[in-house]
Amino acid sequence: MLFLSFGGPEGPEEVRPFLENVTRGRGVPPERLDEVAEHYLHFGGVSPINRLNEDIMAALRSELDAQSRDLPIYFGNRNWHPMIEDTVARMADDGVRRALVFATSAWGGYSGCKQYHEDIVRARESVGQRAPELVKLRQFFDHPLFVEANADAVRAAYAELGERAEQARLVFTAHSIPLRADERPGADGRPQWYSRQVAEAARLVAERVGVESYDVVWQSRSGPPQVPWLEPDICDHLEDLNAKGVGSVVVSPIGFVSDHLEVVWDLDNEAEEAAAGLGMGFARAATAGTDPRFAKMIVELIAEHTDAAPVCKLSELRMAGSTVNGALCAPGCC
Repeated sequence: MLFLSFGGPEGPEEVRPFLENVTRGRGVPPERLDEVAEHYLHFGGVSPINRLNEDIMAALRSELDAQSRDLPIYFGNRNWHPMIEDTVARMADDGVRRALVFATSAWGGYSGCKQYHEDIVRARESVGQRAPELVKLRQFFDHPLFVEANADAVRAAYAELGERAEQARLVFTAHSIPLRADERPGADGRPQWYSRQVAEAARLVAERVGVESYDVVWQSRSGPPQVPWLEPDICDHLEDLNAKGVGSVVVSPIGFVSDHLEVVWDLDNEAEEAAAGLGMGFARAATAGTDPRFAKMIVELIAEHTDAAPVCKLSELRMAGSTVNGALCAPGCC
């Protein structure tokens, strides 16, 4: 199995080269890179994402062992070391001929899905004929275990607020993308495939928590200011809620599987500080990756291939299936 993720710097000297890898060809202004670099340098230039991925892989190994499944796990990234090209080359050297690929994104869309297909194609081309067949596992935004892990995290966040929980507003957040990207037709011919998946996951989690009214907002935009992105931004939304008399919020980062930099900076720093400045109570729910059910979910996705296990999903949204060697999920999906 290839555990495929985004990547992150491991020291101050790696921050700028990493960010240039991430934004290459996207027209992101240099001053925006400088701003984001400061976020990383605030944490010593080390992104938490690689350690968090190692934690998830350790939990996955334990779950595989518990089920007597002998499945070696390799680790590769899109944007920083270990790069996927190097990992696939090592897999070929080890004699691996076929592997499943778990990408650390629950979503359709370009960055969350199609770009991982492109990573797979690029890595296999760099290795050549020795490259193993790579089968990317499907999206999991509506998998019962993913939904349940997020729901319990929301319940725990409400508990943190104590007496202020009763009137707290539930706010789900995910990484913003350009409107143009979100408005491309999805697999069913309708637009807004990514935002529809985020909205559906939020609905499923809120339903399990027993919350009827909630908000879905966005964070971490990085593109040129003249390009419209999904809105509202989480900090702008907090101001709007405060103006409406909302005294506290529970924020669920439904769009992220672990507490990487966009979560710990944009939410645990900027959003929490914004809420404090408004006199609002603020509790941020944990991401799903630390929950034991997340590793169980990955094993269930694996079993769909190894054991022809049934597909577990809670949504009626059409989702992309698993694909081989970087092929597209479905016409128009990403």
